[in-house]
Parts: sequence; C-alpha cells; structure tokens
Amino acid sequence: MKLIGLTGSIGMGKSTTAKLFADEGVPIYDADAAVHALYAKGGAAVAPVEAAFAGTVIDGAIDRERLSAQVLGRPEAMKTLEQIVHPLVAQSRIEFLNAARANGADLAILDIPLLFETGGETHMDAVIVVSATADLQRQRVLERPGMTDEKLQAILARQTPDADKRARAHFVIDTAQGLDHARKQVQAVLASLRSSAPVKPT
Repeated sequence: MKLIGLTGSIGMGKSTTAKLFADEGVPIYDADAAVHALYAKGGAAVAPVEAAFAGTVIDGAIDRERLSAQVLGRPEAMKTLEQIVHPLVAQSRIEFLNAARANGADLAILDIPLLFETGGETHMDAVIVVSATADLQRQRVLERPGMTDEKLQAILARQTPDADKRARAHFVIDTAQGLDHARKQVQAVLASLRSSAPVKPT
C-alpha cells in the first residue's frame, strides 16, 4: 500500500481536496480530525494538555481558542503542546493504516497540514501539495469566524512557504480554478500514482 502525503498551507483548499480523493474511494487520514477527537470530552489529550496549560479545558473538553491564546507566538509552549499531541496522533494514524491495509486499499492518503514542518514527507511514497494564489488564500482565511490578519500571519510563520512546498511536491493541485478543475487534477494524480511509483524530487 502506497502512503501519500497531502498537505498545503492554511486556506489553500486542502480539506476540500481531501474530500475529492475520498469521493474516488481513497481512504483518508485526517490529522486535524484526529486532534479534534483527542481534544474532545474523553479524549486522550485532555488531561495532559490541561496539566501543561491550565484553564484550557471547559466541560471536559479542550477549548481550542483558549489553547491557541496560550501557544500562538510562543515557540516553547508550542513545542510542549506538540510533545503531548504528536505521539497520540501517531497512534491513531497507525490504527487507520492497519485498517486500510486490512480492507485491501492500494494506497492511503494522510492529510497532514504540517507534513514538511514535522519531517513527515520522508515516510511517504509521494507528496501532494494543494495550492492557490496568495490573494485567494488570504480571502478564504479571513472569511473564517474569529480570524484576523494577526492570527493569519502567526499561523503562516509556522508553516513552510507555499513556494517551497510546491517545489518539494510530487504533485501540485491548484484549487484556484474551481471544483471541477480540482476534481480532474485529483483523478489525474490517482491515475499516475496507480500506474507507477513516483520518483522523489531531488
């Protein structure tokens, strides 16, 4: 089974692209969804996160806004959070891959926002980067509830620049030209993945 990394900076359309792959029958591991489950009431991350970042748990679940306020722009705090969450996410990913293999999948897509930032690309058979223009990215992000320019810049500061991601990708899917265009790109990528083993970029 080939492991395919799917990544892209905030606002590039990665979640929508992941759904297009799912529509084609590809099993998708959503790292963000895994984190949401860990943060939810009864989730494995709730107790250790509250111990490290007091006041971030409300009604038994981690409040993401309160947590963000304590870690955004604070590298040491972010590192502490990652040391708690990453091993838990890794375990959920292993369980997903075992299930995909048991179901006979020929490939599986791992939707990981910080794939390059965490060195995760080294474990993939190929990497797909979702991209769009900077203006469209900014427009999409600022339409989100509670988002500000300051928050956007703090998030982008933690992410590998889009140009670097594109240069390191095996495939780039451009979401700036609408859903139908993106779907055709997804189908073409799948055809390529299933016809040969991609050669890693140098």
